Amino acid sequence: MIKTLQHKYALSQQGAKDMVGAFAACTLAYLSLMFPVGLLYALVGDLLAGGIPAGRGVFYGGGIVLCLLAVFFTTYLQYNATFFATYKESGVRRIALAERLRKLPLSFFGKKDLSDLTSAIMADCATMETACSHWIPELVGAMVSTLLIALSLFVFDWRMALAALWVVPVSFTIILSTANIMNRKQQKQMQVKLAFADGIQECLETVRDLKASNAEAAYMAGLDEKIKNVEKYTVSAELGNAVYNGSARMVLKLGIVSTVLVGGALLQNGSLSVLRFFMFLLVVSRMYDPLISSLDNLSAIISTKIQTARLNEILEHPLQTGTETLANRGCDVVFDGVGFAYNSGEQVLRDVSFTAKQGEVTALIGPSGGGKTTVSRLAARFWDIDRGTITVGGMNVAHIDPETLMGLYAIVFQEVTLFNNSVLENIRIGRKSATDAEVIAAGKLAHCDEFAEKLPQGWHTTIGENGSELSGGERQRISIARAFLKDAPIILLDEATASLDVENETLIQESLSRLIQNKTVLIIAHRMRTVANADKIVVLQGGVVAEQGSPAALDATGKIYPHMKEIQQQSAAWKL
Repeated sequence: MIKTLQHKYALSQQGAKDMVGAFAACTLAYLSLMFPVGLLYALVGDLLAGGIPAGRGVFYGGGIVLCLLAVFFTTYLQYNATFFATYKESGVRRIALAERLRKLPLSFFGKKDLSDLTSAIMADCATMETACSHWIPELVGAMVSTLLIALSLFVFDWRMALAALWVVPVSFTIILSTANIMNRKQQKQMQVKLAFADGIQECLETVRDLKASNAEAAYMAGLDEKIKNVEKYTVSAELGNAVYNGSARMVLKLGIVSTVLVGGALLQNGSLSVLRFFMFLLVVSRMYDPLISSLDNLSAIISTKIQTARLNEILEHPLQTGTETLANRGCDVVFDGVGFAYNSGEQVLRDVSFTAKQGEVTALIGPSGGGKTTVSRLAARFWDIDRGTITVGGMNVAHIDPETLMGLYAIVFQEVTLFNNSVLENIRIGRKSATDAEVIAAGKLAHCDEFAEKLPQGWHTTIGENGSELSGGERQRISIARAFLKDAPIILLDEATASLDVENETLIQESLSRLIQNKTVLIIAHRMRTVANADKIVVLQGGVVAEQGSPAALDATGKIYPHMKEIQQQSAAWKL
């Protein structure tokens, strides 16, 4: 049962156990509301028998107090078992999602966009929080308490019990029979909401380009259409839900009518006492209130199937695992017959083999789409390869825990990500335990001091969201400074100097030459002057190694590398 609840509602093990406790608490809370009915039944019985006997006043007075205490105590238990437990579980769920996302392979993120993941962590978690605090425990509590009350009604009079209860299975069948219809509506509603969220995010990220291209009006027209779709499908889903729920509620109300009619007929022919007739009317009026809420809860629970599936997609996605002990001998990176595809049928690499030796700079060059960036990502196990092997110092990277493996790598990406923090703290990402002096030293190696010391608060100046206060070259230098600070034995540089001017590129290359002593360096570059002094060049074209060797050897015998150099020399001579 615990495992079923965990999977069905994206709960932790403790959360599933707490939900079982919430079921029991809600059941007791609903049953406690029947205690006053029993007390009133006894009072009416005494009144019909001729009056309240002497000494019974204490019984009724004590009964009222006990009923109040029972309702108070069970309501207190229900509140703690539902709301408090759910809020705690909501925190656990969000942390679990964050931890899971941290450990998921990048192949998962390649199939998801930011708005989708944000919606799962925020909106889907909020929906499940409401479901676990309100809908699910209250539904189960109402059903269990109704079942117990129904059994007691059959003990009193099976005919009246049938008259009162026949509407319950009919009402719930109406809701359950619409589950597939409502799920389809909810799925479509989720799709248009995500499309709308994507549109908002894209608009905010590309507002500069939209303005520059005079494309704001056209883009906003498309965004308006997405808003109308959200409105359209939300209204449709709510209308469908209202029709089905309204029909089920109307059928449920017929139970009161059938109870009165059957009870009146039995009372008329003398087969039912007035007291029992009165008791059934009291019980039925009290019993239907939680059931009406349960119909709404059942409909809402059915609609959470999509949210649960989205959360479970994250929580149950396979992780990249491996040993946390490094057993490499040196840091030579060897690709041996590597094949890889991001998606089925989209082969990116085919039988790639080369060695990047420790203490040397290995440059990956070639036309766009040839697989250069993919090779660098696979070396750090951002994805798992389809065939072949990748080893570091003889150690198969596929057998190493990704976080442990990343301790061997310092990476400078082509697209820099910075945080809305100081220059100092952005560099410290490379090694969180570094002192200010060590961070500044790494920054100076990357020539960050040239702009950092001119800022209002120097190294402590906040640089805005994703470094919005800095130029592209300045942002790139912070990224390079992180690699200096981490001082890992393997360095991956993906167009690391692409955003730098010629002067700064020369300065950074001088700094890199000091950094790479006795290290394995894989550098991706499109400018041939950047790789002219590399120890080895690997030319990737069409997902295979077209040629490899030293720059001099490729100049003499190669075809692609000399051709690329010639083209770039011709373009360098081009003038307006």
